[in-house]
This record gives sequence, C-alpha cells and structure tokens, in this order.
Amino acid sequence: MKPIRALRFVLIPIVCLAALAAGLRAADTPAPTDNKVALPRLVDLGADKCIPCKMMAPILAELEKEYAGQINVVFIDVWKNRDEGPRYGIRVIPTQIFFDASGKELFRHEGFYAKKDILAKWAELGVALRVPVATGQP
Repeated sequence: MKPIRALRFVLIPIVCLAALAAGLRAADTPAPTDNKVALPRLVDLGADKCIPCKMMAPILAELEKEYAGQINVVFIDVWKNRDEGPRYGIRVIPTQIFFDASGKELFRHEGFYAKKDILAKWAELGVALRVPVATGQP
C-alpha cells in the first residue's frame, strides 16, 4: 500500500503541471471576438457565488462601460463553464488576465483587484486608456 501512496505524490504534481502547461498554451491564443478591431482584453475568471468575485462584478461592469471601444472586458464563470479554468491555467478565483490586442498574455493577477490598480496595470503595460467622458476620472 505504501508504494501506491508514494506514487500518488509523484503523479499528482506531474498531472497538475501538465494541465497547467496546456492551459497556459491555450491562454496565449486569442479568443474570438465580434469586434472588427482587435482590442486589448481583460479576462476575469471567477464565479457568481464567490465573495471576491462578487466584489469584482461592479468593477468589471464599470470598466466595460467606461472604456468601451478601448478594451474588451470578459467575465467567465468557471463553476458554470468547467472547461475554462484549465484552458486558462487558473489556480484560484478570481483571476484576472490581461491580453494585448493580438491575444498574447501580458500579466495575470489572482484575487480581488481594485479598479485603480487595474487601470494602473494597463498603463504600466503600455495601454493608454482615455479618461471616460461621462465620469471625468480614470
């Protein structure tokens, strides 16, 4: 019985690493969009029932509205869409992944991410977002 336990401790990490590598390769491929112009994309992977994910929902809605035409904001519920978590190689929810306009992953963050921090990260990544006219603030 002991050799089987030892084997389990070796095989489980190998399988997890293989799944993570496959997810990272899939995350580098651009997602199809309905837009004719490719835009940088923020993908938030979470669930509608997790507390930090619920805290992210209004932030994502604001970003989607205020920066429409500048970035695409996508929310994926990984509890309802079970194939998406492994596809993006996520470990915890929520996870935010920043992609450039060509679909290349630029940065990822795990956990709650404040709006001001998201906007600062876009600026750091070289994506210049115009201040929304409606609010007059970034």
